Amino acid sequence: MDHFIQLVFSGLFVGSFYALVALGYSMVYGIIKLLNFAHGDLYMVGAFAGFTVLSVGAGALGGGLLALIAIMLVAMAATGGLGVLLERVAYRPLRGAPRLSVLITAVGASFALEYGIAVAFGPNPEVYQMGVSGGTLNVLGARLTYAQLAMTAIAVVLMIALDALVRRTRTGRAMRAISQDPKACLLMGVNVDRVISRTFFLGSALAGAAGVMAGVYYGKIDFLMGFVIGLKAFTAAVIGGIGNLRGAVLGAVVLGLLESFSVAYIGSEWRDVFAFGFLILFLTVRPTGLLGERVTERV
Repeated sequence: MDHFIQLVFSGLFVGSFYALVALGYSMVYGIIKLLNFAHGDLYMVGAFAGFTVLSVGAGALGGGLLALIAIMLVAMAATGGLGVLLERVAYRPLRGAPRLSVLITAVGASFALEYGIAVAFGPNPEVYQMGVSGGTLNVLGARLTYAQLAMTAIAVVLMIALDALVRRTRTGRAMRAISQDPKACLLMGVNVDRVISRTFFLGSALAGAAGVMAGVYYGKIDFLMGFVIGLKAFTAAVIGGIGNLRGAVLGAVVLGLLESFSVAYIGSEWRDVFAFGFLILFLTVRPTGLLGERVTERV
């Protein structure tokens, strides 16, 4: 029983990383029906932004939870701004273009971010010179580190804050309205371009926060780290129902638990096989995802 609970907590921890990235996929798709395949690389850029802050101000920041939050805020601002720039330069001019053109542009943007970071920092992995201090805590027989608890708590706070923003603020109402009918929103005086830019900022900032947490926890980053987690976060968003924010979180939790149990009972080499295999099987049963709804195509 203790082993089972340990696997559940491990799955929830990994799922919290996936959820922060998956939310960006769902936000962008929900508002403009764009699959932003460069989004996983914003997670990677966030990790390197945090690494840069650590390298420049390691002595001043020290270590601990407060330092982690400060580094995370800087990385969120950097990746959020980069997401806005990406939308303005790469996606906005193609908003009325065929979807294949936009998809190819997203793939190109992904490669540009990856190899831009490789040129700037070098192709070799970098080591995060920071750790969240503390020991372990026994919860229902499972041993959890304070680092896991702290980063999971931060992820949950960020997800709750985003949900409150989308559901209870004027910007959130504008996002939901644009996802339903952008042309009507224009006629009602809504600045659609500004709202879309804010959507990209929020989604990119969350991915950047996840990148910092991954760097701190795993201790190593590289310029290709966003590729696999980008695919898995997209998988989580699809499982939950892409375009549905709570569905993205639910899908991430399901994927995290699936990976945790598959690694424990079958082997770590099967982790990705089960993740993507489950996506294929799941979509044959429920193509719209767990919380998704069937929608008609607008022309």
